[in-house]
Amino acid sequence: MAASLDDMFSLCVDPGKVASCVDVRFIDNIKGKGLFARRSIKKGETIFVERPLVSAQFLWNTLYKYKACEYCLRALETAEENARRLSGIPGLSLPHPELCRVRPELHQACPQCQVMYCSSECRQAAADQYHQVLCLGSSQEDPDHPINKLKDAWRSMHYPPETSSIMLMARMVANVKQAKDKEHWQKLFSHFCNRTANEEEEIAHKLLGEKFRGQLALLHSLFKAALYDEHLSRWFVPEGFRSLFALVGTNGQGIGTSSLSQWVHACDAFELPAQQREQLDSFIDQLYKDIEKETGDFLNCEGSGLFLLQSSCNHSCIPNAEASFPDNNFLLHLSALSDINPGEVS
Repeated sequence: MAASLDDMFSLCVDPGKVASCVDVRFIDNIKGKGLFARRSIKKGETIFVERPLVSAQFLWNTLYKYKACEYCLRALETAEENARRLSGIPGLSLPHPELCRVRPELHQACPQCQVMYCSSECRQAAADQYHQVLCLGSSQEDPDHPINKLKDAWRSMHYPPETSSIMLMARMVANVKQAKDKEHWQKLFSHFCNRTANEEEEIAHKLLGEKFRGQLALLHSLFKAALYDEHLSRWFVPEGFRSLFALVGTNGQGIGTSSLSQWVHACDAFELPAQQREQLDSFIDQLYKDIEKETGDFLNCEGSGLFLLQSSCNHSCIPNAEASFPDNNFLLHLSALSDINPGEVS
């Protein structure tokens, strides 16, 4: 059940334009697929913008009150609220607050479980795709609910800095369970890189760490109790669960969003007289020093996602393209770090 090439471009913002720019080709059994330029791509050019098939905020990140839209991971705190929390200075006021793009008046909660979304569109998209299955309703804070038991078990085994989330796997299941065309969704997930049994075992141990390498069976048991579906029975046997675990570990792309970072970029682009520019830059420099002292390196709302086209990019020690999230949500922008000639791999 391999995904078609049309599927590969289906989640890009402009699929036709992207398909004329890059091509997906099979390289070999070790590297799998690769992304090749079909035309000359200039340094700094955006190669494509893509939304994920599924995404989820990291569980410790959520617990530490990094507030993000449950669907698109857009940071929900205003830049000023974010700066106050990260710096530990409750009375802090940011200059030029009008440059913050967060719009709290548009935020909406799920009426059943109260998880938050940045807009009615995101709330509806989540409900249509997966949230009907994963909504805990009044059991949101119940530690004995099967999904909460799964989350707690994951947090106890996977400490920050986080690199993946069991909830990415849960959303994969929920998407298929809610989908009218279940086979189509399974085909999309079948696109992602597969591994041998030994490689899967190694990836699972890497995600859990040496201390918890024997705990995969517990996660499997809790995952099955919380989410079992007969249409996906192969994902719930031990071998299938391990494969799913390895799929997420291999293909998951980190996502980082920050209203403060977006405000800083807007300040950088803001035209000011020289003296005011110097004052603003000095303010921002001091703010980051205060944040580093109070919070350290954990600045962003963080999660991970599965991106169809981006997953075809091959790792390189000298990359010619990089992924970023400048829109403060889950939209991945792949941009060229150097000129790329036709036929070269990204």
